[in-house]
Amino acid sequence: MAKKIDESVLDELLKGCERPEDLLGDGGLMKDLKKALMQRMLGAELTEHLGYEHGHEPPIIQTNRRNGVSRKTVKSEDGALDIEVPRDREGSFEPRLIAKGQTRIDGLDEKIIALYARGMSVRDIRSHLEDLYGLEISPDLISRVTDAVLDEVKEWRSRALDAVYPVVIFDALRVKIRDKDSRIVKNKAVYLALGITGDGQREVLGLWIAENEGAKFWLSVMNELRNRGLQDILIAVVDGLKGFPDAINSAFPETTVQTCIVHLVRHSLNFCSWKDRKAVAAKLREVYSAETADAARDALEAFDAEWGRQYPSIAQAWRRAWEEVIPFFAFSPEIRKVIYTTNAIESLNRVIRKAIKTRGSFPSEQAAEKLIYLAIRGHEKTARTVRGWLTAVNQFAIMFEDRFSPISG
Repeated sequence: MAKKIDESVLDELLKGCERPEDLLGDGGLMKDLKKALMQRMLGAELTEHLGYEHGHEPPIIQTNRRNGVSRKTVKSEDGALDIEVPRDREGSFEPRLIAKGQTRIDGLDEKIIALYARGMSVRDIRSHLEDLYGLEISPDLISRVTDAVLDEVKEWRSRALDAVYPVVIFDALRVKIRDKDSRIVKNKAVYLALGITGDGQREVLGLWIAENEGAKFWLSVMNELRNRGLQDILIAVVDGLKGFPDAINSAFPETTVQTCIVHLVRHSLNFCSWKDRKAVAAKLREVYSAETADAARDALEAFDAEWGRQYPSIAQAWRRAWEEVIPFFAFSPEIRKVIYTTNAIESLNRVIRKAIKTRGSFPSEQAAEKLIYLAIRGHEKTARTVRGWLTAVNQFAIMFEDRFSPISG
């Protein structure tokens, strides 16, 4: 329970505080109070260590005693604080409040990481901390603080996964990364796997950066997921990635591979003039909202008859992807809604793009991975249960029977 401060003490402290800067500014009450409290706590730690109070004589048989102070400057959210750390003769005192060698307190590292996660550059972070707190932080310090995230990334990428995920959505976005050998900036793909757990929670299973991908690359991704405990994916939603369906079914033979309908529709609209997009989208809706695969094929032929002469590439694109489209029509409306909507992955991509948009390019894959991971971490803290999951979960249980459990794990 927090200790309540006596009102009379507060009145005494606030005497003379008339402006905001008297309380919060450099040299204001809050900074002085924090410094005084830290000095008091350090003194209390030394008293506990030595076994006698300041101003009293130590036991006669005790040789270790107080031995003045050493001065150090620590950086905090309130700016730089000049602290006097008490010492003992034997040098055995190691304070817990400010450890030996420690130069930062008050979650300053977390603040640096939070600023970095927003996509701020090292230069921007330095400027922000100096303007707001009067702190001069070296670029090397900021890099060391953010590099500490790499250990967390490594642990996250190797963590155990649930045995079964009802839906896993695979998607990609592009980032510019400087090649470590040639030093040439290349356009590389960052692949994300967004899983939906048995209880409808969103979970990013991993991220992979690649310049060239194919069946071999995708099989290595699938094997990595298996090695982390994943045994089955009921439905895998992909976006026309070459060699991917075969790699998925090689690792997970029972998985239904489904082309992302939204991406296919968007790809189709790229062939249209703006004035025709609304009409074309409405006609394509008749294809993917059909009750059966046969009805969908008839709707596609009807679409081609109406729009094929003007936009022949659209029906061709649907026919090329048809084997990965038709599984969609075997699902109930509840399951269709879960796998049709891309809100989950689009929301995640939006957060990542916001973080990386200020970067012209990344100096390395590690730098890109670090920032994208932080964006994912921040997004997952606010992610909600997939909309409509409670109605879909019963359909999953019926359709997939003994392969599905509504409880993740």
